[in-house]
Amino acid sequence: MSSVATSTAPIGQTRIRLLEFGREHPSVLVGLAFVSLLFLVALLAPVISPHNPLSVTTDDAYLRPLSPGHLLGTDELGRDLLSRVLWGARVSLPVAFVAISVGLFGGGLVGMACGYFGGIIDLLLMRFIDALLAFPGLILAIAIVAALGPGITNAMIAIGIVAIPVYARLVRALVLQLKQMEFITATRSLGATTPRLILRHLIPNLLNPIIVQVSLSAGFAILSEAILSFLGLGAQVPTPDWGVMINSGATFLANDPWLAIVPGAAISITVYSFNFLGDSLRDALDPRLRK
Repeated sequence: MSSVATSTAPIGQTRIRLLEFGREHPSVLVGLAFVSLLFLVALLAPVISPHNPLSVTTDDAYLRPLSPGHLLGTDELGRDLLSRVLWGARVSLPVAFVAISVGLFGGGLVGMACGYFGGIIDLLLMRFIDALLAFPGLILAIAIVAALGPGITNAMIAIGIVAIPVYARLVRALVLQLKQMEFITATRSLGATTPRLILRHLIPNLLNPIIVQVSLSAGFAILSEAILSFLGLGAQVPTPDWGVMINSGATFLANDPWLAIVPGAAISITVYSFNFLGDSLRDALDPRLRK
């Protein structure tokens, strides 16, 4: 009985802390709800889509929103816009996830090495990071995709490379601060090895700012993917991608503006949701911003 009680106690304490955190920061719960809804839409798109997003029906072309059977209308080929927008979430959200993973892993390793070891390692790696920062992020992503070739995979790689300097500078600055703290000095004096010091003491103290940066970077990644697809460097026709939809809808903007407005609104809502979550987490997790 005692072992069961002790095992369930941490779970109960965690739930209480989560409830208290939610009461103190309701905006975080709102942001999580929006983002969770987006992921749920992407997951259930094959189930909730009223039509096949690739099904061409020329007789139903250019139907306006609120038309019977087509809530958001149809495009120039008679494809249902609502279905294409829902399926577009299955493209944009995985792209953001993979791109952020590349940026976080690469930038985290560089930042940790620079901040912890310093010296010539810090000098060489940070000069490489400065070289990446010399180019605007979107221009660098376009150049990388142009060199690698158009495609959604290369777009993910390009956006991930653009994100590396952000995480490298963030992790390096935090590690430099943590190295000067007493608990790190005490742990090192007790004979802790470098892997143990990094895994058990440095990385746990990096999680809060990294979580905030990830949520903020997701919006940029989704927007960048849409821009690359709009330029023909990301997802290719006939993939139901928001950037591809805006590209094709821009041709008919004068007479049928909803062809570009609908996917544009989907991008705006998604980016705003991630940015709102990131701002809320920053306000909640940064002690300097707490009231």
